[in-house]
Amino acid sequence: MKRSTGIGIADVQAVYGGPEGRLWELVMGQQVHIGGFRASMELADRAAIRPGATGVDLCCCTGAGMRFLVRFRSVAHMQGVDCTPAVIEVGIGRCAAEGLGDKISFTQADARETGLAAASFDFVWGEDAWCYVDEKDRLIAEVVRLVKPGGVVAFTDWIEGPSGLTEDEAGRFLRFMKFPSIETLSGYSRLLSDRGCEVELAQDTGQFARHVDLYIDMLDLQLTSDALRLVGFDAVVMERLAGEMTFMQRLAHDGKIAQGRFVARRRA
Repeated sequence: MKRSTGIGIADVQAVYGGPEGRLWELVMGQQVHIGGFRASMELADRAAIRPGATGVDLCCCTGAGMRFLVRFRSVAHMQGVDCTPAVIEVGIGRCAAEGLGDKISFTQADARETGLAAASFDFVWGEDAWCYVDEKDRLIAEVVRLVKPGGVVAFTDWIEGPSGLTEDEAGRFLRFMKFPSIETLSGYSRLLSDRGCEVELAQDTGQFARHVDLYIDMLDLQLTSDALRLVGFDAVVMERLAGEMTFMQRLAHDGKIAQGRFVARRRA
């Protein structure tokens, strides 16, 4: 696992409460994770998320993943947890507008210490967001505490790829993304196993590089004006962001960063 010092919850709140978060949604849609709807359906299929289940989405952002689960997997109720008040406010409004407010709740909390009741959910869900959480051991401990015995942990996340990051590459990438740390496939698998879970799936989706290509093309070929508007038409800021995106693209194509997909079950 690679780490970066000096990055915390306040930095994540600044990203998703400001223009940078709106830029990510501009190019990725409300489902701000690699693969969007198709990736969510694949994860739900692999985890066998069933109608009538109850789940908790840690680092839920505006709740797009929860709306997907309620609408397309007939989940009975979802509880979202996020540390950023701005995205929770937007999420509550979107759920209400889609007529899903009675099936989705939000809590502002640290994903490592949610304050929610233990063993109260059929499954725990996350999509490309736990990379924003430091102390992954504490995070996974909370994940396992929340899920019922026999319940499922299903998540995707940005991870260090098989080629590995140098310390300099990791430092630059983590600072740009405001990630305090980034795990590996084996690292997450070990944390889950150590906390009493049977790991059923831990794989590189193979989707990272092609999607970074897509996002860069969208900004370059179609959404330049929209992106500039979000950063106050500051060309210097846009140039810096473009440079960091290009750096991330190279890392992805070199197999140094990837998207991991995980499904685990808490032992009864």
